[in-house]
Amino acid sequence: MTNRDPSLDTLLDLNGQVLVIDAAGYWVRFVVTVVPVTAQKPHGLDYTMTLHAPDGERLVGFDNAHQVKGGKTPATDHRHRMKTVKPYAYRDAAALVADFWSEVEAVMKEKGVWP
Repeated sequence: MTNRDPSLDTLLDLNGQVLVIDAAGYWVRFVVTVVPVTAQKPHGLDYTMTLHAPDGERLVGFDNAHQVKGGKTPATDHRHRMKTVKPYAYRDAAALVADFWSEVEAVMKEKGVWP
């Protein structure tokens, strides 16, 4: 028996979803697929989760599409917040989704869109 992440199916169900999250037109997009396990993608996932402003500008992003500049390991998990990029410590699928929504909420509040 393997140690399969029980929250993985929930994350995979988000694949392809685009959700408008505010009447002003802010939206989120999820792209999540299973890939072979590699040093760069040790979780066996290829993921991008993003928050966009009404004009399409990306405000928040969690992904593993490329290695973080200055990263000391081959892992590629990281998060974008406005113009900054920082490594992200992937724990499991549930934590990834929760951390993404926490960052979305923080940015929406910072921009004055949400109270």
